[in-house]
Amino acid sequence: MKSEPLFYFLMGILFTYFAVDSADDGIWDVTTMLFILIATLDFGTAIRSLLKKTSRS
Repeated sequence: MKSEPLFYFLMGILFTYFAVDSADDGIWDVTTMLFILIATLDFGTAIRSLLKKTSRS
């Protein structure tokens, strides 16, 4: 899939926005930490997918 890294990158941005928006209650809130974790996994998957595509070419 050509759009897989882009999809994960956009999802990472979306979950980062959700984390910043929910940080009003405090950064150590469970929902904020969950959004941060999901965003980190999305960014990691996007980078891994980009590196895998460049090594195939």
